Amino acid sequence: MIDILLLTLLVLCALAAVEMKDLLSAGIVLSAYSLLMAVVWTQLNAVDVAFTEASVGAGITTVLLIAAISRTDRREVFVSRVRREVPSLVLMLLTAAVLVYGTLDMPAFRDPGAPANHHVAPRYVEGSEHEVGVVNMVTAILAAYRGYDTLGETTVIFTAGVSVILLLRRRQRE
Repeated sequence: MIDILLLTLLVLCALAAVEMKDLLSAGIVLSAYSLLMAVVWTQLNAVDVAFTEASVGAGITTVLLIAAISRTDRREVFVSRVRREVPSLVLMLLTAAVLVYGTLDMPAFRDPGAPANHHVAPRYVEGSEHEVGVVNMVTAILAAYRGYDTLGETTVIFTAGVSVILLLRRRQRE
């Protein structure tokens, strides 16, 4: 029941963010969406992903959105949407179809016979302390096995933050 409630709230937040004309309100709704996604990740027992979603999605992204909106107009400028809606709708439906097609071969959710449960998970459970030398398995996975992934994510976030600061900084008059 909680999963259906979370999915409903996510869809409502997404629709509200798309329909809002005030960009600050849309940014706040997107922040709420990100927090709800953190709860969804927690429900799926992916606490590390939930923590990243909460800190990056709801935290840093919200700050960057508010900083960007503070340097622009808060209200959406009306542009005729008729010419842009049809190609956007077609592109969105095509993307959705490709994503659905890509999930057809996936194993069922929580399937104990899934390949990840036979190849990847046993190696992490049995060998992480010996290979990495860290007792806590989650720390070993995040620090050692996913170290380059975490470094890449950090680099992307840092680059995005610096880019926003460079684009939005006020030029001082000489």
